[in-house]
Amino acid sequence: MDDDAVREYTQQTQAIIDDSPQMGEATTKAAILRNFLDLLGWEIPKNTQLEYSVKAFGRTFRVDYALVLDGMPVAFLEAKGLDTALSDDNREQIKEYMKSEDVNLGILTNGEEYEFFRREVVDSRVNVNRLTKAHVKELPEILTILEAFQKDNIQNEEWVNILNKIRELERTRTELENRKDEFATVLAKELAENVPGDITSQATVQAKEMIDRLIQDINTDEDDGEQSQSQGPNKSIQKKPIEKSTIGSTESAITGTLSRNEVDGPSDAEVVVFPTKQSGVDFLKENNAWGFVRIGREPDFAAMYVSGDDQEVKYIARVAEVVSAQDADLARPLEAYSESGSEDAQAGFDPNKKVVVFEENSLYEIEDPIPFENKWPQSLRYTTLGDLRNAKNTDELL
Repeated sequence: MDDDAVREYTQQTQAIIDDSPQMGEATTKAAILRNFLDLLGWEIPKNTQLEYSVKAFGRTFRVDYALVLDGMPVAFLEAKGLDTALSDDNREQIKEYMKSEDVNLGILTNGEEYEFFRREVVDSRVNVNRLTKAHVKELPEILTILEAFQKDNIQNEEWVNILNKIRELERTRTELENRKDEFATVLAKELAENVPGDITSQATVQAKEMIDRLIQDINTDEDDGEQSQSQGPNKSIQKKPIEKSTIGSTESAITGTLSRNEVDGPSDAEVVVFPTKQSGVDFLKENNAWGFVRIGREPDFAAMYVSGDDQEVKYIARVAEVVSAQDADLARPLEAYSESGSEDAQAGFDPNKKVVVFEENSLYEIEDPIPFENKWPQSLRYTTLGDLRNAKNTDELL
C-alpha cells in the first residue's frame, strides 16, 4: 500500500473532522468513508454493496457496507457517525454479523476511530477477534493491517499470509519480552564458557540490549508492512527484456510526448496506475522505473497520477519486469531513496518493496493527460489501456 496515499487520506479526513466534528452517520459515509473504501481499492457499486442484509441475534439487520467478490461478501464495514463513539455493543454487532454470514474480515469505524476484526474457526469453534484499533492519524502506522483489507490482497488470498505473519511476529515479540532475562542469561553463560576471563556481567547486559534491539526490529517490521514471501516468483508475461544500462542513467528516461491514442497495445492490456507526488517524478526520470511498491502482478503498462499542482495522469510506460528493490540497478543506493536515508530523498520510498522496471525508450509524458475530477488513486489501481485511452477524467478511469 502506498504510504503517501494513506497519509493524504489521513490529512484530508482530519481536516474534515476538524471542520465538522458532529457529523451524523449519513454525512460521515459520504464525506469520509467512501474515500476510505477507495483507499482500499473497493468501489461502489462494482464490488461494494450498501445496506447488505444479514441475520443476527434472531433478527434481520443491514450492515452498512459489504465488500463482495464473486457474488459473496468477503468483508463487512459497519459505519457510525462521527458524533457517535464506538461502543462494546457496536463491537458485538459486527462480530455477530461476521459469524452469521461466515465473513472473515470486518471493520468498525466512525470515520475518526477504526477497529479491524478477523473471524477464525479453531477446533470447530468460531472466534472473532479484534486485530487492532487506530485513530485516523495512526493509520499510516498500521499499513500491514490496511493491506490485508485491500481488494487485491483479499482476492488472491494474500490477506491470510499478511495477518498470519503479524500474529507470528507478535508471538515472537511477547516471548522475547516475557523471557528476556532467561534468554540473556543463557546467551551470557554460553559466552562465558567459551571465552577466557569472567565476562558474565558484561555479557548479560549486552545480551539484554541485543534482545531489546531485536524487539524493536520486530516492531519496525510490523509497522513497515512487508508482505510475506509465500507468494512465490512473479509470473512472466514474456515482455521485451530491458537493458540493464537503461536503469540508473544520469539522463532523463522520458523519451518524449505522445497522445493516449498513440500508445500501442490491445484495448484489454492491463495498466496499473500509481499515485505520486511531484518529487517522485525525479525517480522516474533517473531510473526508467517506479519504486518502491507492493505489487502482486506484472501488468503491461504503468501510468502515473501526479498529485499537487498537476493532479492528472501524466506519464505512461511499458512494463518490462517487476523485481525486488535489492535486485534493481538504480541510479543511487537504496538508502538514498529512503525517507531517512538522505536530505534529497525522493518521497520516503521503502527499499524493502519492489521496483517496476520499464522497457527501454517506452516512458512518455502524455500529451493529453487525464485530469482529476472527484476520484484519485490513493493506492495503486488497475485499469485497461482502452479505458485509459477513452477516459475524460479520473472518475471515468478509476
